[in-house]
Amino acid sequence: MKAPPPLLPRPEGLFCPAGGYYIDPVRPVDHALITHGHGDHARAGHGAVMATEETLGIMAIRYGEDFSGSRQAAGTGWTDIGDTRVRFVPAGHILGSAQIVIETGGTRVVAGGDFKRGSDPTCADFELVPCDIFISEATFGLPVFRHPPPRDEIGKLIQSVVANPDRAHLVGVYALGKAQRVIRLLRDAGYDAPLHLHGALMRLCGYYNARGIELGPLVAATQDGPRDAFAGQVVLGPPSTFGTPWARRFPNPVISFASGWMGVRQRIRQRGVELPLVISDHCDWPELTQTITEVGAEEIWVTHGREEALVRWCELQGQAARPLNLVGYEDEPE
Repeated sequence: MKAPPPLLPRPEGLFCPAGGYYIDPVRPVDHALITHGHGDHARAGHGAVMATEETLGIMAIRYGEDFSGSRQAAGTGWTDIGDTRVRFVPAGHILGSAQIVIETGGTRVVAGGDFKRGSDPTCADFELVPCDIFISEATFGLPVFRHPPPRDEIGKLIQSVVANPDRAHLVGVYALGKAQRVIRLLRDAGYDAPLHLHGALMRLCGYYNARGIELGPLVAATQDGPRDAFAGQVVLGPPSTFGTPWARRFPNPVISFASGWMGVRQRIRQRGVELPLVISDHCDWPELTQTITEVGAEEIWVTHGREEALVRWCELQGQAARPLNLVGYEDEPE
């Protein structure tokens, strides 16, 4: 008789019967293992939560200290849960992001969560773990997605600031992960002037600083002086604030947005972006296929994104693959 699958898709999320826990459940459950702090993966209201120390800290900032009944910080070693043992290894997505390695009944599963392969000083680099089943995201799971080097994209921003000293540069960044990465890219490129931040970014940036990730001088983007005080300055804020009175205080701003989706012309037009920056915290198509090849799994399970295209690529390589068709996960959450 064929052994039952180690993980089962349910309305709440991926469930491990042998361990009695869910991975990144979208509804409150008794026991949740969380890959990272983005809101579509890390939700409040679970009975017990296990995640990396950084992810637990991020969840406390976003949801309050009582976001779950109990919580356990994942170390670097194995933890026995029911008839499984689990280990958290870096995913390279954002601070604290992890792949969850599960061993049960002689099978090793790696739930990749959201991940990227490029080096990023704001988080630990992706760690490749050979396994029997690899669960891959597919946010940018189409061959058209090929991200340029992030340092080249941030160079475009710096060049535009120099070329437009009378205009503010308003850069759309999500509050967790993207904001801090763009800041570090600017710093590593030699931009050492104070950066002006929307208030929604300040606390998480403070947490990154507290975890040893230096972001340089950051100030709240408040209007304390004349309108032209922000001329020649870089201002970062959530994209959702661009149509609010907060954004209208800046002089003739250059509207920019840092996202993997800025490689899609329709998205650029929809958002009215003048300076698109293709900077993503997810793998592009070559990195997805590279990872699937290198991990050496017998089966690939594909979730949240362009599932069918990546499944089809696997099949053409002679690789067993299936879409999970999970709901509740966004393309590129904040």
